[in-house]
Amino acid sequence: MLGPVILAASRSDRMRRLISAAPVTKQVVDRFIPGEDVDDIVPVIQRLTGQGLELTMDVVGEDITSPEQAAAARDAYLELIDRLKPLELGTRAEMSVKLSMFGQALGGGHELALNNVRPVVEAAAEIGTTVTLDAEDHTTLDSMFAIHEELRKDFPQTGCVIQAYLFRTEDDARRLAASGSRVRLVKGAYKEPASVAYQDKHEIDRAYVRVLRTLMLGEGYPMIGSHDPRLIAIGQELAHQAGRKPDEYEFQMLYGIRGEEHLRLAAEGHRMRVYTAYGTDWYGYFMRRLAEKPANLRFFARSMLTKG
Repeated sequence: MLGPVILAASRSDRMRRLISAAPVTKQVVDRFIPGEDVDDIVPVIQRLTGQGLELTMDVVGEDITSPEQAAAARDAYLELIDRLKPLELGTRAEMSVKLSMFGQALGGGHELALNNVRPVVEAAAEIGTTVTLDAEDHTTLDSMFAIHEELRKDFPQTGCVIQAYLFRTEDDARRLAASGSRVRLVKGAYKEPASVAYQDKHEIDRAYVRVLRTLMLGEGYPMIGSHDPRLIAIGQELAHQAGRKPDEYEFQMLYGIRGEEHLRLAAEGHRMRVYTAYGTDWYGYFMRRLAEKPANLRFFARSMLTKG
């Protein structure tokens, strides 16, 4: 079981130093995190949208230890929105945010995160786009959902993420589907105990399909976050059974993984959104991508061999 080992490494300062210092690491990371600042990322946005793809942008970084760092994370997103404005892409380029970056884990973190994320959501709305709140480990979710509900009072297009491997998610999906929310469904990429989450891959896949069916039959806008060809095909079939048009749901995949599939789905008329992360604090994001499943680890390892 390599996933738990890799997730443990993602929290190790020693491993962070070792992996970050390896000469080949930057070559591989550059393939999946295409820039360190907003100047790097604007040409990437223009290239991908020019190919008929849509994006959700993530400024990476989660190890926030002070209110000043949380404010800096807020300002990084505001800078991104300022640079998106003249591109006039609307919802073709949205933002994904982790509330941990906005101070959720600090003292008074719930209110701090809400106060930091609200200006980002407001600024996004002003340029015709929106924000999705990423899900993190299970201990943060009640706060995330409460902030999501509060933001939707003024910005109903605000999205959120749910994770199929958590036992609670089927109930969360029914609530969110009934409320007409935008919901990204992923399998889940955090190390969670057996008391709250499925541990077996097949159980997680079955839960994913059950939750996706609920979302497709509901009143909201499902976002299918998966690279799994089988789940993508099932998503298409569930959308067809629910009578959904191609603009009433979308697929989402990570930048740098299955790029040809991104283009294929877009060419077939599907909404295909690429989750595109950038920034200097890439380590935690990178390691979770490795931990999600063995196929990702093999993919990155093969990349290291071919890039080295």
